[in-house]
Amino acid sequence: MSATFDVNERPDYDQVLQQIADYVLSYEIDSDEAWNTARNCLIDTIGCGLLALRFPECTKHLGPMVEGTTVPNGARVPGTPFRLDPVKAAWDIGCIVRWLDYNDTWLAAEWGHPSDNLGAILAVADYLSQKRIAEGKAPLVMKDVLEAMIMAHEIQGVLALENSFNRVGLDHVVLVKVASTAVAAKLMGANREQILSALSHAWVDGQALRTYRHAPNAGSRKSWAAGDASSRGVRLADMAMRGEMGIPGVLTAPQWGFYDVLFSKTNKDQKLKPEDKRQFSLPQPFGSYVMENVLFKISFPAEFHAQTAAEAAVTLHPEVKDRLSEIDKIVITTHESAIRIISKVGKLANPADRDHCLQYMTAVPLIFGSLTAEHYEDSFHEAHPEIDELRDKMEVVEDERYTREYLEEDKRSIANAIQVFFKDGSSTDQVAVEYPIGHRRRREEGIPLLEEKFRANLATRFPATRCETIFELCRDQRALENTPVSEFSSLFVI
Repeated sequence: MSATFDVNERPDYDQVLQQIADYVLSYEIDSDEAWNTARNCLIDTIGCGLLALRFPECTKHLGPMVEGTTVPNGARVPGTPFRLDPVKAAWDIGCIVRWLDYNDTWLAAEWGHPSDNLGAILAVADYLSQKRIAEGKAPLVMKDVLEAMIMAHEIQGVLALENSFNRVGLDHVVLVKVASTAVAAKLMGANREQILSALSHAWVDGQALRTYRHAPNAGSRKSWAAGDASSRGVRLADMAMRGEMGIPGVLTAPQWGFYDVLFSKTNKDQKLKPEDKRQFSLPQPFGSYVMENVLFKISFPAEFHAQTAAEAAVTLHPEVKDRLSEIDKIVITTHESAIRIISKVGKLANPADRDHCLQYMTAVPLIFGSLTAEHYEDSFHEAHPEIDELRDKMEVVEDERYTREYLEEDKRSIANAIQVFFKDGSSTDQVAVEYPIGHRRRREEGIPLLEEKFRANLATRFPATRCETIFELCRDQRALENTPVSEFSSLFVI
């Protein structure tokens, strides 16, 4: 006889939630590499946001929900005059940071951009710092921001190591929301129960689909989705601080929990067999591994799986630029994830479609020797039909070694190779690039270029004297760490 009731014994919080809460409350970061990388990540992330302010499609989203609204101690949005409540400020900062697809990247079973969490972190820290000063208390300092960044990177990145949300159709911004929730709650002074409550609500939210990232529906939502997620993290943390009760079994509850509803295989009658159930795998404890190994986008504002393809194309540019009409075919050798995410044929409808097309991001640097954000705009694409002519000549093939080493812990390569074949039977050499310049293996080569990128991005918004003041502060680890957050944010106000 089947039961006609549920046993109403409230469970303990799911173990994954407890691990995250205990990490943010008690972990001591003792890695100099993590602190230094977080500083570089901070300047790169803010710089990407400043550059995005040149694009009206981005800036139309910014500012208060009600025009003319003023917020006491409002959080500043870098490069703008806006002072907003922390929830909307997190949205705006997250939006500008992600708009051009130029900030850092993490690649594993799941993909993502851990610096997306800066929207929540900087908004909350700036607001709280100003509020504390107004109350005669000590403000938060930038070391608090860097610590929150390291922890948000770690939460998002470790959850991504072996858990593929994309394979069940969910967008990676779920991990931005979870990480932002945890660190925003900590910055607000949450206790363990409050952090657990906030995290449970982050998981129980209906999660974003990946529809807007893939052909034929790719569009601009992918440029503000992370800002939306980080903003939601701030809102949930605030609710928990006000005493909102949590949902302890949010992940594991049979039939109604995240694992059964959104993370497992289902059949037509929605009944799960034991072998169909999926739960999160955490292959290592939370520490500072992700920040130490994060990937920077230095050379190109392009989806990361195409970074090495663009670099190879720039190398081949001098050899092919005067022979474009003689090209018979172009072979791109890549890894499985790139094929699944960004290999496209057919018409590309908008800039967001183009910056997630492997063939487009290869064709442009083959023809022009560079790849910039402006190269994705409609006006540029319409003026250069030769781009699509080259796309039509491309073949994309998988190299199983590239696919395997993409996931190997000691490699995590993002390899692409390009070879161009001409109608007369001749060809270029195959140019292979296995590690992009933003990879940990190329840090020594990459950091000077990262700093140059930051200088250039500052110059798009501020006069030279202010650029130099900001740059010199950001290069000094100790000085930056000891700077009040409110003072740091004021440097970026226009």
